[in-house]
Amino acid sequence: FLSSVSPEEAVKWGESFDKLLSEKAGLDAFTKFLKTEFSEENIEFWIACEDYKRSKTSHELLPKAKTIYETFIQKDAPKEVNLDFQTKEATSQSMEHPILTTFDAAQNTVYRLMEQDSYPRFLRSDPYLSLL
Repeated sequence: FLSSVSPEEAVKWGESFDKLLSEKAGLDAFTKFLKTEFSEENIEFWIACEDYKRSKTSHELLPKAKTIYETFIQKDAPKEVNLDFQTKEATSQSMEHPILTTFDAAQNTVYRLMEQDSYPRFLRSDPYLSLL
């Protein structure tokens, strides 16, 4: 599914999770991989947070924050991500007045989860190994 990716590029993805996510093709490959594991909500949440942090005005923040919260964080959200109680609580409280850093703790938690869990599996997966 990634015939346009050079082996050199693929090797870079293996160096760090950051390098993988910083390239569109890497992000796409990782997202496709997570879909095969039924855990794409993690990367979708991460992408939504990245987009959220690019918001220019405070009136952009509120609707985006609400969407992110309702989609990924609130109890029984359709794509609920796995957050510890404290992070979830802190995020919920900051929803009253969303700011650019509202989702930082939650995003970092999900990032670390993917980096420690999904990323090593991605590096051992056939689609990734076939690129090298």
